[in-house]
Parts: sequence; C-alpha cells; structure tokens
Amino acid sequence: MDEPLPKSSKFQKQLEKRQRRWGNYQSAPRSPTPPPSTGPVIGTCEVLEKRYLRLTSAPIPSLVRPEPVLHKTLDLLKKKWRKESNYSYICDQLKSVRQDLTVQRIKNDFTVTVYELHARIALEKGDLGEYNQCQTQLRTLYALGLQGNPIEFKAYRILYFIHTANRTGLNDAMADLTTAEKEKGPIKHALSVRSALALGNYHKFFQLYLDTPNMGAYLMDMFVVRERLAALCNICKAYKPDVKLRFITEELGFESDHDAAQFIVDYNGQNLLEERQDSISLMTGKAGPLFETARSAAFRTVDIKGQI
Repeated sequence: MDEPLPKSSKFQKQLEKRQRRWGNYQSAPRSPTPPPSTGPVIGTCEVLEKRYLRLTSAPIPSLVRPEPVLHKTLDLLKKKWRKESNYSYICDQLKSVRQDLTVQRIKNDFTVTVYELHARIALEKGDLGEYNQCQTQLRTLYALGLQGNPIEFKAYRILYFIHTANRTGLNDAMADLTTAEKEKGPIKHALSVRSALALGNYHKFFQLYLDTPNMGAYLMDMFVVRERLAALCNICKAYKPDVKLRFITEELGFESDHDAAQFIVDYNGQNLLEERQDSISLMTGKAGPLFETARSAAFRTVDIKGQI
C-alpha cells in the first residue's frame, strides 16, 4: 500500500492552491432568457402605403398596419391599379399587406379578398410565382370556411397543373373536388379541357379555349401555343398534301387567317404557305417535320416557376 504524500510535499501545496482558487470562484448570475412571444403582433402603423421588406427579426408593432388601416390601403391600391396599372408597384404593396396580415395572424374574409385580388392581378400579368403563393394560401383559407370564390380558384388550379404537366398535382386537385363542385361552370370547363387533351380532341380543346370563364384564359394562354403545335402536327399527318389556311384558323382557335399565317411564319414556315386563286393553303405534306420539332421543344420548356 502506498504511503500518503507528506503535507509538505509540493504536490500537496498545489492541490490546496487549486482548491482555494476554485472555492473562491463564483459564477456570475445569468439573466433569465425572456420567453418567446406567443401572441400575434398588434399593429399601430397608420401609413397606407408601405414597401414590402422581408422580415429578418420579430415584427415591430409601430411598423405593422392594423386591419382597419389595411382596408383603407386595399381601397387605395384598387384605385391605383385601375388608374396606373403599375404591376411592380402594386405587387410590392400587396405583398406588404399580406405580410401585415400574416404577422397579426388575421385570417378572415378580408384576408381572402386580399389574396384573391393579388392572385388575379398576378395571373393577368403572367406572374405564376406570385400567383401560386396566393393560390396556396387561398386553399388554406377556403378550408377554414371563409367567404370567397373557391370554385373560381379551384378551376384555375386544374388549368395550372395542365400547364405545368404535373399529373400528380392534377390528380390531387381533381380528387379534392366534391360531386357538386364538378358541376359548377368554371370547374366543369377546366375538367373538360383536361379531358379534351387526354383524348387528343384538339377541336374540342380550342372551342373551350375560346369560351373560358373568369380569368382562366390567362392560364390557357400559357399552354395554348404548345397545344396548337401538337394539333398542327396531327393535321399535317391527317391532311395531305395541303389544307386551306381557313381550316387551320377555325380548328386551332385563331381570331383571323392573318393570325394563323403569322403563327406558321413564326416557326419558319413561310415557304410552306402557298397563295392560290381563292385562298391560301399550307403544304402539310412538307410541314410535318418542321412542326414536330417545334412541338417537341415546346413540351420540353414548361414553365414551373412558383409551382404549388
């Protein structure tokens, strides 16, 4: 058994020194961490127009507009949109309104009105990214039973998934529909568009395109070009050696023969148009490869920006 170290040893002195040092040490008291705020912000800002800035910290109430002020803001923005149609400005302002609603956890009929307005304006300007942000929130708001236009926007959702060629999204959107909703005009139209394309019935598709309810035409405009190219490929296979331009105008939903001819010229098909005594014809026997190449390219470049 080892003998204990003598008290006078240098090791014992070092040990006692360390014990005294640690014994005298007292940790500084820590301030308790304040609990995170669990309630919504209550805004006090009275300014009607406010630029959108991404939040990087907790919102400051003095910079957030309460709902009564937001009502006045929305009225002002509607007037400015009708008068000036400045999309960059109106989009920024509506995003700011949406942010103020979000940080205050306001989810009511007014919230629905804001998101529906922004979604429609974004559709009109072809801004799918902003439109889809609104559409996503609207799905949640409609599920709460709030007032709005769910039939209109469910129809847009179907058309959007047709545009993006998203079969899973399209199937989910259709599965969400009730039997009664499927009979509503806008949704019935959107489902008919899907059916016409699935069956390759371009004649029916372009009839539907010319009779689109609400703002669905803005969405259909996004994929009508590729469907025209696909239909033109079918026409070139089925009708040889040529067809009258008027036939293409009527079948593919163009407003005039001039528009139909311009469409063909846009794809370098000017040499395939032949002017005859009483009409202009497309040389379909020679046009097939040209439009098949264009069709393939169009279906490879689907814009899925902002996809839901």
